[in-house]
Amino acid sequence: MTRTLLFACDLSAENRAAFARAVRLALESGARLDVIHVLDPYLPRRVLHDLEEAVVADMQSMLTDIREDYALSEPEMLLQTVTGAPYAEIIREAHEREVDMIVLGGHRKRGQPDLVAGTTLARVLRSAPCPVLSVSHLASQDWQNILVPVDFSLTSRHTLRETLKRFPEAHLTLLHAWDVPGERELGSNGDYARWRDREVARLRNQLERETEALMSELDDVPDLELVLEQGDPLEVLMNRLRRQPPDLLALGSRGQLGRASQITEHLLAEPHCDIMLCRAW
Repeated sequence: MTRTLLFACDLSAENRAAFARAVRLALESGARLDVIHVLDPYLPRRVLHDLEEAVVADMQSMLTDIREDYALSEPEMLLQTVTGAPYAEIIREAHEREVDMIVLGGHRKRGQPDLVAGTTLARVLRSAPCPVLSVSHLASQDWQNILVPVDFSLTSRHTLRETLKRFPEAHLTLLHAWDVPGERELGSNGDYARWRDREVARLRNQLERETEALMSELDDVPDLELVLEQGDPLEVLMNRLRRQPPDLLALGSRGQLGRASQITEHLLAEPHCDIMLCRAW
C-alpha cells in the first residue's frame, strides 16, 4: 500500500518551507502527498464555491514556484479544500486517509510559549494518530543530524523506532538528562561529592547497558551517539539546541519526566530546528 503524507497548507509565506519539505519527503519516500486547505464553514455557499477554486489554484501556483526554487519533480499528490475547524479537519483527514505523517508549518509567535497551547499546531500535536512534523526552516538542507531526547520510557523507545524507520541513513544523537538530588544544597560537601561521583558513574553504566539493549532490538542501526548531561531536562535540551542545533529534533509527545506541555511549548515557540513529535504508541 502506498504511504501517504498529509500537508496542511495555509498559503502563507511562512508555510512555504513546510510545503517544500513535504514535497521532498514525499519524493524521497515514494509516498503520495495530500495537500489540504481548511476553509471557514460559515462563509456563504456561493463564496465558498468561488473560494475553493481560487485556493486550489493558489496551492498549485505555490507548488510550481517551490518545485522551481528547489529543482524538485512533482510527487503523486492531491490538492483540495475542506471546510471546518482547522485542527479538527486535519485530525479527521489524517484518520480517514490513514496517513503516515502530518506536516505543518511552525508556530509564528516566536518567543511566546504562553501563546502556543491554543494554536492549530498544538491541538494537532495533542490528537494526531501519527507523527507530526513542525517545519520552520528551509528545505534545502538534508536531515543528516537528528537529536532524540531519551528517558528509556515506552514513549522515547517508540520515538526512536519511528525516527530510525523514517531516516535510516541519518546520524542520531540520543540525549539523556538527569538531576542528582541534593546538588544545590550539598554540592560543596566532600562526602556528598564522592557519593555523587559514584552515582553518576553508576547511572552512566546503567544507561549504556540500556542503550545497548535497545539497539539490539533494532535492525540496521545507523551511526548513533549517546550523550549524558546532568541538569534539568528542559534546560539541558534548550541549551543543547542553542549551542549545537540539529537538523531535526525527534521528541515523544509526552516529553520527559511528565513535562510534555512545558517542553513542547518552549520548543515550538523557539524552534532552533524542525521538530517531529511522536505519540506514545
